[in-house]
Amino acid sequence: MAGHSHSANIAHRKGTVDAKRGKLFSKLCRAIFVAARNGGGDPDMNLKLRYAIDKARSYSCPKDNIERSIKKGIGELDAENYEEITYEGYGPGGVAIMCEALTDNRNRTAGELRKLFEVCGGNLGATGCVSYLFTYKGLFVIEAKTVAEDRLMEVVLEAGADDLQRVDDYFEVTCDPKVFDTVRKALEDHKIATESAETSYIPSNSIDLDVENGKRMLKLRDSLDESDDIQNVYANDNIPEAAMA
Repeated sequence: MAGHSHSANIAHRKGTVDAKRGKLFSKLCRAIFVAARNGGGDPDMNLKLRYAIDKARSYSCPKDNIERSIKKGIGELDAENYEEITYEGYGPGGVAIMCEALTDNRNRTAGELRKLFEVCGGNLGATGCVSYLFTYKGLFVIEAKTVAEDRLMEVVLEAGADDLQRVDDYFEVTCDPKVFDTVRKALEDHKIATESAETSYIPSNSIDLDVENGKRMLKLRDSLDESDDIQNVYANDNIPEAAMA
């Protein structure tokens, strides 16, 4: 593995799903709740809700959990009051990191994150300190063995995708979020299975880490995944294979 690509992130995350399934379902349902609260409970009219539901389904989140979260979001059931916050900072070796959070206590979350960053050799920064290094895109990850590159390129470019890259054993397709549904439908129509399909912050560059900082970065990622409040983590790290091992 050349580095910590988007496909590597997905493999790393999926590899720990079973051990953390309850926590993961809680995060997925929290995202559904907030999307429904902000945009209504109809996924056909609320794209953010549709994406949140699709993501929950991709991890086999129970249907009852999804429906209960929607009902909480539209006020049919009692629910906590969460707010969306994006925290930014620097990880080991100067890696740029963005953390999307849903929290009912921003002071508690900020304090916990500051400690996690410091323990792993990084520091929490001010709003805007690294966000300029990322672009919000639609991202599709496809196993390379399932489709020929020429065929995939023809399908996604015709649907409006921006780019297609081969990363190790995966293809990574990016697009403007406005055509995310168009690209996804094109892949579905051509029966091309995706390992992951989501909107994501894509870094404009990457930082190559040595083994020691690579290990610290993996520890920080795992610690952030453990946090109940953190929904998504984006970083421009490139972690060497020795650290992964």
